[in-house]
Parts: sequence; structure tokens; C-alpha cells
Amino acid sequence: MGLSSLLALFRVPSVTPPDSAATWMIVRWVHLVAGITWIGLLYFFNLVHVPFMKEMDSATKAKVVPSLMPRAMWWFRWAAVITVLAGLAYWGNIVGADAHNGNGSTGRVMGSFFLIWTIAFALIFFAIMIMKINKGPILAAVVLIVVAAAAYLFVDFNNHGWESNRLLSIGIGGGIGWIMLLSVWGIVWRINKKIINWTREFRNHATPIPPESAALARMAFLASRASAWLSLPLLFFMGAASHYVLLGR
Repeated sequence: MGLSSLLALFRVPSVTPPDSAATWMIVRWVHLVAGITWIGLLYFFNLVHVPFMKEMDSATKAKVVPSLMPRAMWWFRWAAVITVLAGLAYWGNIVGADAHNGNGSTGRVMGSFFLIWTIAFALIFFAIMIMKINKGPILAAVVLIVVAAAAYLFVDFNNHGWESNRLLSIGIGGGIGWIMLLSVWGIVWRINKKIINWTREFRNHATPIPPESAALARMAFLASRASAWLSLPLLFFMGAASHYVLLGR
């Protein structure tokens, strides 16, 4: 084996070779398993947990919350991280292949993704945590406008003819997932961590739960409910990436 052949073994290809298909299948499998765990818990919180909690008295909540929520929130937030990281790795491979084939810029796509969708989350965070919008329909309208604008900007910014339907569709679905991940860690977990600790102190030491807990719980609920609704277009665009040519080529 010559020196050039030996060096070729360590060269990172710009397009995924056939023999690495198994690796990307594993990445996609991890993405799906983690995503099922994450979205499953999201639906559990919204469809089962919230209505159930409304039926419990304070004493029962003091027993249930400190035992149930730390476990549920642990799986919830880390499943979100694994889902997004695996998804970004898989999508990054698609972006790299499209950019290589079309002589485009991978950095432009990835940079616009993180910039646009992070700003979108910041606006939603501002609406919930700073403006304290606690009316569901009003917040829903804000979230809808923000997400629609972010999707439009992402597609418009990456409209050079070489971007595939998979790149753009996952760029929108994954962008919504990025908002949901930041919401898990930046809103839902931050608030629930306080509520869990307050409830545990109430159970163990009869320490009164601060009055602001109700307002914080409402914020966490609204953020979680927004994510539950956002999961629907997320899943649509993920499915459209391979099964419905909606954007690009």
C-alpha cells in the first residue's frame, strides 16, 4: 500500500460513502428512539399529568411531585438533548452532501439555522417569561407568527437552487425541535426544578410554598403546551423530508 493510499484511509469524505450507511442508520435509529421518548413524555405531561394534577389536593401533590417529577423530567430533558444532537449529526451529513454537489456553503446553512431558530426561541421566551403572556390563544398567535417567520427566513436565506427538499424540510422541522429543546432547558426545567424543591420542602419541613409558584407553573405549562402543538408541524416536516417534495428539489 502506497503512502497516498494510506493517507486516503484517514481522509474525511465530503459525501457519505456507501459503506458508512450502517453508521448513519444507527444515528437515525438513536434519533428516533430518543425522539419517541421525548415527545411521548411531552404528550404524557400535557394529556395526562396536567389534568391529573388538577384533581389532587396539596397533601397528595406533596407526595407525588417530589417522587414522580424528578424522574420524568430527567428522561424528558436528556431525551431532548440526544434527539437533537443525533438529528443535527444526520442533517449535517445531508447538508454536507448537498453543498458538495452544488458547490454551496455548509457553514451558511448551519449558521443561518442556529441564528434564525435561536432568535425565534428568544422571542418566545420573551413572550412567556418577560412579558408574562398567560392567555393561551394570545401566546399561540405569537408562537405561530414567530415560527412561521423563522421558517420563511430559513428557506429564503437558503434558496440557491442546490438545496434539496430534505435539507430544507429538516431545516424547518429541526428548527422547531431546536426551539423545543431550548424551551425544555430554558423554561420548563428551570421552573419545575424550583417547584419540585419547594414541594419537597413543604413535604419534609412544612415550609410554605412561595405564592409565585402558581404563576411559574402557568408559564411552564404554556411553554409545554406550545411545544406539544409545535411537535405536529415538526413531525410533518420530518416526514416530508423523504416522502413529500415540498421545498427545494
